[in-house]
Amino acid sequence: MRAELFKLWQQEEQNHFEGWDFSAFKSRFWWIENQPWSYMDHAAELMQQATAVLDLDTGGGERLLELRSYWPAKVCATESYPPNFRLATQLLTALGVKVVDVASDERIALPFADSEFDLILNRHGGINSHEVGRVLRQGGTFYTQQVHGQNLYDLTEALGAQPEYPDAAPQYYVPRLEAAGLDIIQVQEAHGTLQFVDVSAIVAYLRAVPWVATGFSVDTHRDCLFALQDRVDAGLALIFSTRSYMIEARKS
Repeated sequence: MRAELFKLWQQEEQNHFEGWDFSAFKSRFWWIENQPWSYMDHAAELMQQATAVLDLDTGGGERLLELRSYWPAKVCATESYPPNFRLATQLLTALGVKVVDVASDERIALPFADSEFDLILNRHGGINSHEVGRVLRQGGTFYTQQVHGQNLYDLTEALGAQPEYPDAAPQYYVPRLEAAGLDIIQVQEAHGTLQFVDVSAIVAYLRAVPWVATGFSVDTHRDCLFALQDRVDAGLALIFSTRSYMIEARKS
């Protein structure tokens, strides 16, 4: 039985995943996020007041496409993960969106002019505070929803790993955004859960978001996976803790 499970996990690890659309997994794991905000609703409100929008780390462009009816005349997006960049380029370029292959990293400059955008969106992407402040116009808005650096800490621990971005939290980014010339409008945090139907679903999830357990593979983490399987066999649910936050800021 264990040999069959291990083979199933190895096969799961080989499955291809691109973009940022988890709808295919909706029967295998699900979130209860308890967020007191709606990223998409507020992004739509902000977009209706904007003339030039930049979507940082757009993934495959899925969320940006959901907002298409609110797009202003100028829409740009960035993405650096090759599979997602190809998908975003395929989906967005034909609609007039400029898609740029660049990472939202604190060490990398964005290839845009000073004060080029009056709205910058960022859902679960890296934050280069200095560059956000540079390319944002005076009076423009930066709006981001982020996964907290301690998100799924209990799953990370169960896999014998360490958080890849432990400092990713409002306490880290707020002072950096303020130093970049932005006034903080609001900050909110939320706690929730992520539940998996079985261990195979955990493998599928880690294939999509490998930074939850950097260096994970079925072969090297065999014992950890079987420890999780022991939970299932004991009738325990595979439920882990999620954390997220949002920041809205305006350039003064």
